[in-house]
Amino acid sequence: MKLYFLPNACSLAAHIVLLEAGLPFELNRIDNQKKTTADGEDFLLINPKGYVPALRLDNGEVLTEGAAILQYLADLAPRASLAPVNGSWERIRLQEWLNFVGSEIHGGLAVLFKDAIAQEVKALFKATLFKRFAILVQTLERQDYLLGAQYSVADAYLFVVLRWARLFDIDLQQWPALAEFQQRVGERPAVIAALAAENP
Repeated sequence: MKLYFLPNACSLAAHIVLLEAGLPFELNRIDNQKKTTADGEDFLLINPKGYVPALRLDNGEVLTEGAAILQYLADLAPRASLAPVNGSWERIRLQEWLNFVGSEIHGGLAVLFKDAIAQEVKALFKATLFKRFAILVQTLERQDYLLGAQYSVADAYLFVVLRWARLFDIDLQQWPALAEFQQRVGERPAVIAALAAENP
C-alpha cells in the first residue's frame, strides 16, 4: 500500500493507524501547491479531489476520505483492535464519532486556515468549535478514549486534528480532559514514530 500524505495534515491519522496495525506501506509526500507526488506523479490523476489522504492499494485501487481509510485499515488488522467488529452496535458508535470528528472538529479547525476569512468571522467559528469541544470533554472526563477504555481509529483522528488548535492560539489546557487525551495518545509508540517520520 502507498499512503499519499502531507506532513501533519489529516493524513497523519492514517499514517498512525498503519503503524498501529503493523501493516506494510510506503509513504509518498504530496506537493500541495503543484499537486504532484514525491515520485513525480500528477496527484490529481490519483485523487481528483486533490487532497490527502489517499491510499493506493496493492491491486491499484485508490481509497480516499479519512474515515473510510481508517476503518479499512482497522479491518485489515483485526488483532490490533483499532475498530469494533463491522456490523456491531459498537461499530456504529465508532462511525458516529468519526463523523463528529470529521465534520465538527476537523471542519471547525480547518476553516481557520483560510486567510481570506475576517478575524471577526473566525471568532464566531471558534465559538461554535468550543461548543463541540464541550461534547468531547463530557466524554473524555469519564473515559480515556472516545469508545471507552479501548483506543480506536477515532482517537487517532481526533488527536491529529486537535494538534492544529495551537496554530490558532487555542490552548487546550483550557479543557484539561482534551489536553490529557492529547498527552495520552501522543505517548503511543506509533504516534511518536509517525510524527518523527513526517517531521525529520
